[in-house]
Amino acid sequence: MTTPADIRADHRPPLWAALAIAILPVVAASVAGSAVTVPQIPAWYAGLAKPPFNPPNWIFAPVWTTLFALMALGVFRILRLPVGTPGRRRALLAYHLQLLFNIGWSFAFFGANSPLAGLAVILPLLVLIIATIAAFRPLDRLASNLLWPYLAWVAFATLLNASIWWLNR
Repeated sequence: MTTPADIRADHRPPLWAALAIAILPVVAASVAGSAVTVPQIPAWYAGLAKPPFNPPNWIFAPVWTTLFALMALGVFRILRLPVGTPGRRRALLAYHLQLLFNIGWSFAFFGANSPLAGLAVILPLLVLIIATIAAFRPLDRLASNLLWPYLAWVAFATLLNASIWWLNR
């Protein structure tokens, strides 16, 4: 016999809702980050001392576009799991929390013109990305694996952020 709890546990959000919840926050993060970052590149960022491994500015847009697409696909896969799946809620919380810190980094580093504030945000962001990967893993191995390039890039960005802070302190 099926109980109301069984029906809720098996309920999957409609495809359109999962797509919207997967894509819209990533687009919002991208737009917000770009809005605060792009105006700072020609003046403030251009004037900073940077390490020799600093990538050219043109590389950031395609890398972030790819990473955001991978993130959206990963969270979409988690969103399509039945609502009552153990660990699903925690995984979605970790994912959206790391996305907030992702946006926060742009506002700290570029918006506040502060590499030190950027470091204060990017370090917990790294931890949150690892937590998201770990929370996704038992639910959907592919969704978890889709976040590894993001972790690698943010780890590189952390080194870059720390180097820029050091060179400009």
